[in-house]
Amino acid sequence: MHGSQRSWAAAFHRYLFNPAGLGYLTVVSAVWLWTAGDALLVDRADASLAGIWGFLVTAPTSLVFVQLEGPLLWAGVAFAAVFQALLLGIAYCGTPSESRRGV
Repeated sequence: MHGSQRSWAAAFHRYLFNPAGLGYLTVVSAVWLWTAGDALLVDRADASLAGIWGFLVTAPTSLVFVQLEGPLLWAGVAFAAVFQALLLGIAYCGTPSESRRGV
């Protein structure tokens, strides 16, 4: 492997662990924690619909997994969150910043 080529693990780390990717994962985590708290702690008739927010924040990728059941559904939502965080990280790293342009 040439020195200029990055391994898949290094690229995954670069694209996921940047402000855009980590910020998105923080928002997704906060929404799922809020949803879990609302569903478990609040006694209302509409508390069962709180889970829709977890799907909306990871849409459109998570909507592919809506038809799955049980653990596969939650694995699909987790995959959707990481996949979209990677896409945001790729967009973030592909955008030249002020310091990289020499301005």
